[in-house]
Amino acid sequence: MGAIKSKQYKQTPQVLLMGLDTAGKSTLLYRQQRGVVMETSPTVGFNVATVELDKKTSLAVWDVGGQGTMRPNWKYYLEGCKVLVFVVDSSDHARMGEAQKALKKILSNEHFKGVPLMVLANKKDLPNSMTIREVSTLLELDSCTDRVWEIQACSALKGLGLQQAFLSIAKLMHKA
Repeated sequence: MGAIKSKQYKQTPQVLLMGLDTAGKSTLLYRQQRGVVMETSPTVGFNVATVELDKKTSLAVWDVGGQGTMRPNWKYYLEGCKVLVFVVDSSDHARMGEAQKALKKILSNEHFKGVPLMVLANKKDLPNSMTIREVSTLLELDSCTDRVWEIQACSALKGLGLQQAFLSIAKLMHKA
């Protein structure tokens, strides 16, 4: 009888995709995972998808609903997270203060100490979208001195910047 070789399976790193409702989180996730724009509706609870970046790298991405009634439940998803991806609608000037408060609340959670942060300024294909410098300033990202963070522009609808963003997310995991 031959010996049975046991394979060691690595757990797929958990990435949290959070942000206000209508920021484009689900569209972004499904565009990256499936390569197409899918019809989405407001996420009640969460969606989980595995995003394959290359033959060696895949990420378990948890897309958590961003409606005001869902945000008190965000804390239940934080433990074990390797990278937080906070998505903002870069064309929604009026809600940037609300986004900043939501982000600060997440980052102050004890389970999130030192967890790397990627901010995706989505909807860059819209003519009235803010620059990443403007988004960074309004979210007060310079005050995030207790963690590694990056900000990138993208368009989930057009697929612009998504592959680069997810490759950067994978790199952020190794900096933690």
